[in-house]
Amino acid sequence: MFWVRKMIIKEKFDSGLVKLPAWFRQEIPNMNKIRDMKELFRGSRLHTVCESANCPNMGACWKEGVATFMILGGTCTRACRFCSVPAGRPDLIDQEEPHHVALAVKQLGLRYVVVTSVARDDIEDEGALQFAKTISAIRQLTPEVKIEVLIPDFSAKEDSLKILSDAAPEVISHNIETVRRLAPYVRPQALHERSLQVLRRFRELNSQGFVKSSLMVGIGETDEEIVEVMRELRETGCQILTIGQYLAPTQRKRHLPVERFYSPEEFEHYRQKGLEMGFVYVESGPLVRSSYIAEKGYEAAMTAMGAGI
Repeated sequence: MFWVRKMIIKEKFDSGLVKLPAWFRQEIPNMNKIRDMKELFRGSRLHTVCESANCPNMGACWKEGVATFMILGGTCTRACRFCSVPAGRPDLIDQEEPHHVALAVKQLGLRYVVVTSVARDDIEDEGALQFAKTISAIRQLTPEVKIEVLIPDFSAKEDSLKILSDAAPEVISHNIETVRRLAPYVRPQALHERSLQVLRRFRELNSQGFVKSSLMVGIGETDEEIVEVMRELRETGCQILTIGQYLAPTQRKRHLPVERFYSPEEFEHYRQKGLEMGFVYVESGPLVRSSYIAEKGYEAAMTAMGAGI
């Protein structure tokens, strides 16, 4: 039996509605496990990007007890046109949040954890210190856990980038999201060049950690533009790349429609292209998201480093 989350049963495509291609089918998840996970998050006042972003892999990941924690509240100061996280006046920062995340990581018995956040343009460091506190809290309770952070651009503020770099997570990820031409349309409050600058700076600040980014396709980009943004990412020193199919989170006017669905064969083509460019790991597929099986990318990068690649 298979399922696809309710909100993406159909996608807007050209002038009508069509069913998603067959390759989006997934096994029905363990609903008891999902209920238990939700109760844990709600009881700890925690947010997950799995729920907030309507991730199509939520059932598969939660079945394995894996989740991506979203800190700094559940309301974003930006309104990107691909994202379903609510935008508006942000929440007050919960000073106990790092401890709650650390407790949840321990309770779930995680070996690898991904921590992300909403954008917080309303505070001076844009959330960098809360990331650092969360990393510290996790390591105090479970020092063996590997940590990946998926961050907004912090407006490329040097102090914020250094705060996060000094916390030394195993992987620092910042998503480029789309190609240069579409960037102002897809994420109007961000800058394509600034995202490249952030990735480049993290590589300079922390040569021991890994730098990662993610790209969506299906918004109207060309093959040449996809290859070009992959080259731009590689030139920053980015080592890990994920590529996935964009799916409109709702049919609201705010959210971009899907222009086309890429086939699994096309995703494999881009995976091979990325490896040829020198990325140590590329995960590319219709259901791939930036935090999808993130531990696998880290392990591949560690293996490549050990081999001197």
